[in-house]
Amino acid sequence: MALPTYASPLQRIWYYAFRLICGLIFFYLMFPILVIIPLSFNAQDFFTFTPEMLALDPEGFSLKHYLDFFTNPDWQLATRNSLTIAPMATLISVSLGTLAAIGLSQSHVPFKRAIMAVLISPMIVPLIISAAGMYFFFSAIGLQGTYWGVVLSHAILGIPFVIITVTATLVGFDRSLSRAAASMGAGPVRTFFKVQLPLILPGVISGSLFAFITSFDEVVVVIFVGSAAQKTLPWQMFIGLREQISPTILAVATLMVGLSILLLATLEVLRRRNERMRGLSAA
Repeated sequence: MALPTYASPLQRIWYYAFRLICGLIFFYLMFPILVIIPLSFNAQDFFTFTPEMLALDPEGFSLKHYLDFFTNPDWQLATRNSLTIAPMATLISVSLGTLAAIGLSQSHVPFKRAIMAVLISPMIVPLIISAAGMYFFFSAIGLQGTYWGVVLSHAILGIPFVIITVTATLVGFDRSLSRAAASMGAGPVRTFFKVQLPLILPGVISGSLFAFITSFDEVVVVIFVGSAAQKTLPWQMFIGLREQISPTILAVATLMVGLSILLLATLEVLRRRNERMRGLSAA
């Protein structure tokens, strides 16, 4: 929004001060990422900029750390685990979270606030407490240290994101469409897949992306619930920092930043599509 020509001196000062503050906050958040990306191309096994890199000498840059990531069996095992655990956890989160959001959107459901508070509690409770609780629970039922134990743990963490995004999408849903479908003989399942799901799909996809990111980046719960066989990419990065200083971590972090940017761009596209469907955007 442009500064009005009739703005007072105090308004002008706040106009530019606000943008300066936002710029400083943005720089504070982005600076660590901007440092990691060039360091991932370091030709040496250091976590600092070498004189060759500062001089922009081509010999100071290399793809050796990316090559190590794609050829090292430990990193490849962690990547495969992440790419198998995260999609399955996302599928469970989306299925349960969408059904919960639709159920809680019904006016006749009692204690909706209390149920919603319980369902989104994994977002509020400190992660270390949730991880400890999951460890004792899954140990009691024999799922600690198993693939499905990690998947279910990550699904629990992803469900709140799905519930929130789908619930927000359901705010603009015209319930007369469901009643019209029912009056024409469609059952609840058919009404959901043919009427509701196409209209709330942007919220479902947004929730699934949040659930996927949560599972793919999570390290605390998997350390408690998983075992060496379920070692994920963030867990391998944590080991690389604690037990051996491996610059390959920088290459992996750069790749994960790129993946996050791609997913966030997808979320923005879905948000704009959702606004157009709800008639809130002129675009």
